[in-house]
Amino acid sequence: MSWGLLSTARINDALLDAAPEMFVAVGSRSAARAEAYASEKGIARWHGSYEGLLADPDVDAVYVSLPNGLHAEWSIRALEAGKHVLVEKPFSARADEVERAFDVADAQGLVLSEAFMWRHHPQAARLAELARELGPVRLVRASFSFPLGRPGDVRWDPELAGGALMDVGCYCVSGARLLCGEPRGVRGFAVRPDDGVDSRFVGIMTFPTGALATFDCGFDLPARDSLEVVCEGGTIFLDDPWHGREPVIEVDGERIEVEPANAYRLELEDVNAAIEEGRPPLLGREDAVGQARVLQELLR
Repeated sequence: MSWGLLSTARINDALLDAAPEMFVAVGSRSAARAEAYASEKGIARWHGSYEGLLADPDVDAVYVSLPNGLHAEWSIRALEAGKHVLVEKPFSARADEVERAFDVADAQGLVLSEAFMWRHHPQAARLAELARELGPVRLVRASFSFPLGRPGDVRWDPELAGGALMDVGCYCVSGARLLCGEPRGVRGFAVRPDDGVDSRFVGIMTFPTGALATFDCGFDLPARDSLEVVCEGGTIFLDDPWHGREPVIEVDGERIEVEPANAYRLELEDVNAAIEEGRPPLLGREDAVGQARVLQELLR
């Protein structure tokens, strides 16, 4: 399967490092930027517009790594151009946009998936397995934060759906949903400068099972990422749930090591297999729409 990169965003590096042989083209708004990027990254072809990439007959699938506020629009445009799509998280905080994108994918017979790479790591599958063994889940606590000191970064831009919740808090939401299902109610509390995006966010979710989940995220906090799951039969803790750089799960203080893996490569391989085998990807319509609904309600 031949892939194209829709933008020259920094996140592309993670996928290029994981599977450089899969990527054959890149598109940028600037021809000079596209040519320089292709030369630097060893990509065979470049296009000086996003439309040019989507018109490339040798590109089967595209990775949409644009700013958050452009994810839905360009995913739909890529699907309409006949390309399978892996769209960087968060897909959108508007559930109707996500539904529409999947409607287009279904009509075109194409695969569409949201790129929550952490879900593809063996650590996530082992986490879910342990939660079932020790369950039911009573409480989930999650965090993800880092200091974002660059004032001009697109993640500070409200017009491009920036903010801590959308950038890193979405992982915490994804984790709670994996363990507890779809929430029955949510509440969000944010620190937001005037006319800006949330620099710090705390969310609370309740679930039909009686489980509760709380999370915090931020751009004005030290680097932190953790996940604690309190079950009826024990407590599970992950010090690095979202990256899995050193995949270890602690159950009541006992360390369980998980096989190392490149989650980005596994993500791409899953989408490739879904395309070739005619099956849904690991993260398809149900997960993406459910995620968007929760983000929508939290931001409301």
